[in-house]
Amino acid sequence: MAEDRDVPGDLAVLRQELLRRAEVDQAARAQLDPRSPTPRQWQRVAEVDADNTEFLAAVVDRVGWPGTRLVGSTAGHAAWLIAQHAPAGFRARWLPLLAAALEPGDVIAVRDHAFLADRVATDERRPQRWGTQSLCFPGTGCRLYPLDDAAGVNARRSAIGLEPLPETDLAEAFPSYASIDAAQGRSGP
Repeated sequence: MAEDRDVPGDLAVLRQELLRRAEVDQAARAQLDPRSPTPRQWQRVAEVDADNTEFLAAVVDRVGWPGTRLVGSTAGHAAWLIAQHAPAGFRARWLPLLAAALEPGDVIAVRDHAFLADRVATDERRPQRWGTQSLCFPGTGCRLYPLDDAAGVNARRSAIGLEPLPETDLAEAFPSYASIDAAQGRSGP
């Protein structure tokens, strides 16, 4: 497993660029007004996400998934962050690559995989396995997207080192995507 300090040559440059881009991603999101983000603030986030997606797509085409083995754990986590904020089609394409790049014992990458897998599941209107994704409505709070085997979610979370979810959160999870549509005043996908 590549340690962060042992990344050679041009991969060290890639590592630094992934870290820089993750910082820009987080800085753009930190500028969002928590009560009422402005269109200009969202536009900045969208610009950062588009630029980062283009960059990561080119990297993946050139060297494969930039995981721990290739760029170290911190930069591998940065690649995951960029993927989380990419459009759904890219996330779905990159999920199997991230899964294939998992190193035994790489706890951060295993958690990253769970978050991205749940994100792709919700993109595709399928139940999530680890309960990492919630949907928030102004004034009413957040609820988990539908869960695959809600009774087993906390066991799966525990197996990868995530904190258990409160039973109330599990019980209040949306039971289906139809219930989300109804809550949003829509009649389907």
